[in-house]
Amino acid sequence: MTDDATSTAISSTARRTFLQQSALLLGTSLLVQPHRSFAQVPTNAAELDARLFPGFQTQTLETNGVKIHTLVGGEGPPVLLLHGAPQSHLSWAQVAVNLAQDYTVVATDLRGYGWSSKPEGGENHINYSKRTMAQDQVNVMSMLGFESFALIGHDRGGRVARRLTLDHPQRVKNLTVLDIVPAHYLYSHVTRAFVEAYFHWFLFLRPAPFPEDIIASTGMFIGGGGRGEVGEAYAEIYKDPTAIHSMCEDYRASAAMDIGIDEADLAAGKKIECPLNVLWGDNAPMGRQYDVLGIWQLESLRAQGKAMPGGHTFQVDSPEATWAELRRFLASA
Repeated sequence: MTDDATSTAISSTARRTFLQQSALLLGTSLLVQPHRSFAQVPTNAAELDARLFPGFQTQTLETNGVKIHTLVGGEGPPVLLLHGAPQSHLSWAQVAVNLAQDYTVVATDLRGYGWSSKPEGGENHINYSKRTMAQDQVNVMSMLGFESFALIGHDRGGRVARRLTLDHPQRVKNLTVLDIVPAHYLYSHVTRAFVEAYFHWFLFLRPAPFPEDIIASTGMFIGGGGRGEVGEAYAEIYKDPTAIHSMCEDYRASAAMDIGIDEADLAAGKKIECPLNVLWGDNAPMGRQYDVLGIWQLESLRAQGKAMPGGHTFQVDSPEATWAELRRFLASA
């Protein structure tokens, strides 16, 4: 597919068709209820961080109107790790500790997740636009003294990492994305297989509180984020209605203003310029349904990639293989 074809594929008509199909699938809903702005970090958070991330320092950095839960450990070139949904920085524990032997590793909770702030969505869900979420992370790294860094993002964190790289190319030395293709591609290439594997994408973008009420009453989607004490921590986080609402706002933003931002970049021929490593789970739907590397090569000048052992969250399923591949790329990029 050519760049022109890619741009055409995410036209306004395609977006309208996508949203109309979503509405037919999921029906109507009600108005959003107010939510508080800042996360309430549980008293055992520091203890859990200390146990899972030995040698790391935990801190809360306030920037861009939110508080970002941040861990820093190790010495060497800086690497920023961004997690997916419905997880938090905890999903990186084994990988982060290994990388910290040779790198300064920063692991944060994205706004709306984990123990970071969970603000209201704002007009057109702007507070959860990937541009807004990326700016949080740029500011955090600046506050820590890192003006350029390697960037690694899984799932929703990969989408924030992509936007950060496009908006702030001078800040990112190299980029790795885990088990995603760009959201604009998915929204403009809706298939039955995609809907069946990722039905929550269509549910979460419906207006509040329709999806929030379903998630809260059923526990759907938020129960499989981890095992043992990590799983217990996720379960505790999602007892808070603001956590569920924030996650939905993240998805709503992806189908709203994020699409317009992507359209503008594609129309301008903007591409990821730094070295890009694209990884996907060999037992996950993304790699079975899409030419993951080929799609990323449409908007990157230097993309490489491979399948990894495990499912969608393969950094948890296969941490040794994951950190070995990340080390290889970080050393070569």
